[in-house]
Amino acid sequence: MIYSQKTLTDKPMSTKVEATIEDLYKVEGKAELINGEIVLMPLTGGLPHLAALQITLSLAAYEKTTKRGYAIGDSAAFVVNLPHRRSFSPDAAFYIGAVTMKFFEGAPVFAVEVRSENDYGPRAERAMAAKRADYFAAGTLVVWDVDLLGADVVRVYRSNDPERATIYRRGEIAEAESAVPGWTMAVDELFPEQ
Repeated sequence: MIYSQKTLTDKPMSTKVEATIEDLYKVEGKAELINGEIVLMPLTGGLPHLAALQITLSLAAYEKTTKRGYAIGDSAAFVVNLPHRRSFSPDAAFYIGAVTMKFFEGAPVFAVEVRSENDYGPRAERAMAAKRADYFAAGTLVVWDVDLLGADVVRVYRSNDPERATIYRRGEIAEAESAVPGWTMAVDELFPEQ
């Protein structure tokens, strides 16, 4: 048997290969590139999907009226360059920039995260706060945290005051100033008519 002498300066060799944006193009479904790993995003249920769709449709009407930016629906990827994150895939977004066949380059100015049934509890709150911080670090101006089960349905976070949310409830009109100037949406439109 041959033994090698290990010194304190020897470092273990990593066999883990970091995923790239090119790897992300090969993924079927919604995913994000975080800490060198492709993180698959679970499919959403009916209410979260319909809420995200209504936001996208409202943003699309704003886009047509103003001829400014692009309304982006679910499952699109935005490539960013943060130390631990290379992409976002919000539930809805508004983007100002070039549109090509590739993923969107850079963060959207407005991002929407609609909570699914597993997005509750202390761990989920920490994960959502960390993701908001990433959005702001990448250049997003406004992030909506949409909670269809709570009284505070839309929490609007802004990059210039990321810890304090403006709250909108049923019966109120939500906004995304300064990311989408002049655009508003009734909170009640996030829910299907019964």
